[in-house]
Amino acid sequence: MENQIVLPTKNEYGYYEIRLESIGGLGANLCGKMLGELGAIYMDLNAASFSSYGSEKRGSPVKAFIRYGEKETEIGINSPVETPHILGLFHEAMIGKSAVTAGVTENTKIVINTDAAPEQIREKLKLYAGTIYCVDALKIAMESKTRVNMVMLGAIARASEFIPLEAALDIAKETIGKKYPALLEANLTGIRRGYEEYTSKHFTPDKFEYVSYQEPQNEWGYINEPIGGVNTSFGSTVSNDLSSSREGYIPLFIQERCINCGLCDSTCPDMVFQFARGEYKGKETMVNKGLDYHHCKGCMRCVDVCPTNALVMGVEREHPNPEHAMRNQELLPERMDYEDVGANSYVTSESYMTEERVDGGLM
Repeated sequence: MENQIVLPTKNEYGYYEIRLESIGGLGANLCGKMLGELGAIYMDLNAASFSSYGSEKRGSPVKAFIRYGEKETEIGINSPVETPHILGLFHEAMIGKSAVTAGVTENTKIVINTDAAPEQIREKLKLYAGTIYCVDALKIAMESKTRVNMVMLGAIARASEFIPLEAALDIAKETIGKKYPALLEANLTGIRRGYEEYTSKHFTPDKFEYVSYQEPQNEWGYINEPIGGVNTSFGSTVSNDLSSSREGYIPLFIQERCINCGLCDSTCPDMVFQFARGEYKGKETMVNKGLDYHHCKGCMRCVDVCPTNALVMGVEREHPNPEHAMRNQELLPERMDYEDVGANSYVTSESYMTEERVDGGLM
């Protein structure tokens, strides 16, 4: 299909701009690429898309930028999108970690992957203004056997009010259908449901302050960095929040099954298990008290090695306050950056519906 699209609104340069905020593993890079291509191929627009990310690993911050211009408007800049017409938030746990709503105005549409209501999200985001579109992309992805990015693509198309659903479906057929034909129908279902299943509400600037866009600034640069590449923050995982590296699952501890063998502690790469002197079967021993979820990256090695199923795999979103959560008492600093976090949205959706559950976790 080809449509001559008239953009509903434009900035001073004549562009319609989209910014996607995500973490590695949720497919924001591919979603941005598809949005750029569908604009150029199926809507007869000038279009540009590119991404910004550091280390290519799940859990690291990712941004994608998309610009549209009508036929007579060439796109002559490749700088980040500062004031987006649409802001896509792929990961609710990013709230509070960085200024994801920077540059958002009353005219911005915010599409967020969440099971919360727009009013709740505005409070969490401390959003200046704009229209919030809430879509439970994680739930839809699990039910449809697709990925979060396909659901978000459909929701972004709906929020734009000018991207036809057929264009989003056509770009999926072109991008995914040829390479993974067996997965095409599931992805098309995810796009359709993202387009249809949302709640939205507009908010005026009456409560929170406007946040201006700024490029990330590092304390060290080429002028003042330590000589010789010295790492002055050795052991930095003590103060870093590793929860964003999780892939939607956490280990759940069932204490009454634990035999305090210590295999979980010996296999854990981040030493999250908290042992203290206690009594087990009438004898004094070191007893497992729980997990430091702030430093748990969700690798599930402890679940694999536990001989008594005292550790099982749980979907993180279903356990916002897991039992036996205990911060590392030896490494706990006075102040913890990024303290307020939520569940990671990445899941292995193809296997989710067939996994066996026990005690709220997965076997």
